[in-house]
Amino acid sequence: MTATPDIATFQLASPDLLRSAFRRHAAGVAVITARGDAGPVGFTATSLTSVSAEPPLLSFGIGTGASSWPAISEAGHVGVHILGEHQQELAATFARSGADRFGAPTAWREGPEGVPVLDDVLAWLVCRIVGRIAAGDHRIVLAEVLLGDPTGAGRPLLYHEGSFNGLRD
Repeated sequence: MTATPDIATFQLASPDLLRSAFRRHAAGVAVITARGDAGPVGFTATSLTSVSAEPPLLSFGIGTGASSWPAISEAGHVGVHILGEHQQELAATFARSGADRFGAPTAWREGPEGVPVLDDVLAWLVCRIVGRIAAGDHRIVLAEVLLGDPTGAGRPLLYHEGSFNGLRD
């Protein structure tokens, strides 16, 4: 039996309320990459969403204050990488401000359309950006899948309660 929520304990809308609520929501972990003028850029995203099967579209969010935003705002293509539970450190590297995201031990290569493609992921996609939609202090990027490889081995990495975790049986 589920307890009835006590509506007397509600909080008014705020950034903290939204963050606290979404810490309770387990999400898959992806890394988004692009080619920038000064070299490759990338960031960890938990906002990846499948939008449409025909045509194949996906979306992700990125803050306009993020170090990767200037490159993503100009890029024609992005790489989307679904991480496995063995990639907690990679997820943390791409989430950490100021980290050398493409230095050792990150294994990657230049892929189609010049997009950085990470090695050993569960799946990777190269996508053409078709829209950037203003959404508060973020942009929702809409991208059409052009090609990829969904055959990586392993189980997905999840983000929950502020940390990276694997699935439990």
